Amino acid sequence: MSRRVALIVNPTSGKGVGRGLGEQTRALLHVAGHEVLDVSGRDYEQARDRGRDAVAAGVETVVVVGGDGMVHLGVNLCAGTPTRLAVVAAGTGNDFARNLGLPVRDAPAAVALLTDGCTRSIDVGRVRHGVAGERWFGGVLGAGFDAVVNARAGRMSWPRGQMRYNLAVLRELPVFRPIPYAIELDGHRVETRAMLVAVANTTSFGGGMRVCPDADVTDGYLDVMIVHALSIPAFLRVFPKVYSGSHTTHPAVEIHRVRRVRLEAQGIRSQADGEAFAELPIDAEVVPGALRVLTPREVLA
Repeated sequence: MSRRVALIVNPTSGKGVGRGLGEQTRALLHVAGHEVLDVSGRDYEQARDRGRDAVAAGVETVVVVGGDGMVHLGVNLCAGTPTRLAVVAAGTGNDFARNLGLPVRDAPAAVALLTDGCTRSIDVGRVRHGVAGERWFGGVLGAGFDAVVNARAGRMSWPRGQMRYNLAVLRELPVFRPIPYAIELDGHRVETRAMLVAVANTTSFGGGMRVCPDADVTDGYLDVMIVHALSIPAFLRVFPKVYSGSHTTHPAVEIHRVRRVRLEAQGIRSQADGEAFAELPIDAEVVPGALRVLTPREVLA
């Protein structure tokens, strides 16, 4: 039976991989008998507006083709609605897809989930901000060194992919200083100087940095990692351990499991799912089961 799906493609994701996977996804959806409404826009804002219209009109599934930034768009379209999110992972990091056991750069396997997969309800983070309003994130929200690096990488036109992020890290490290934060964890206020604070729904971001290795998208909590003030040499020794998740044993690292968190710091803009998000202060909370996402059946085992 034909089902109506909205398709959003980022042709530039994964160094251009998104374009080819987008065309393949569109063809596969048609072959499978789905009615495809392509709401890809000339830019992010137009795609968001078209996607909102499609969800408001009752489209059953939003299919995004791209990296974690496209997932972020899909999460903000589908969270809190009956519309399902399907992900064709085509980015450089694909952290959300890897966390949920989704196919990566495999359009046939991803499209097959629309008929053979499971619709799984997962937690998402909801942020309320005085200027930005209400927004959602599916993976990790960061506010600190990671957000500063992400902002610098966003201003760079070269190199592309992960190397741009690595170069941004090298340029920011010599000038970065610990940030004074006020953090409320389920109402308990902490004031500290820290290198970064990450609010995690999934375990990783930034192409495999396992900031909160025990985060679970179905436990009804957000994991909050605080890396307290370190010298740059000490930070350089700790930072690489984030890829294995072994950084959590360092005495400067704390992880808290909470339902609500408030972050306050002067002049710091957060990032979420790799996208520039909102300037602090922000209030975030977990909304259990607010997103319906397609996953392989074995993921539920």
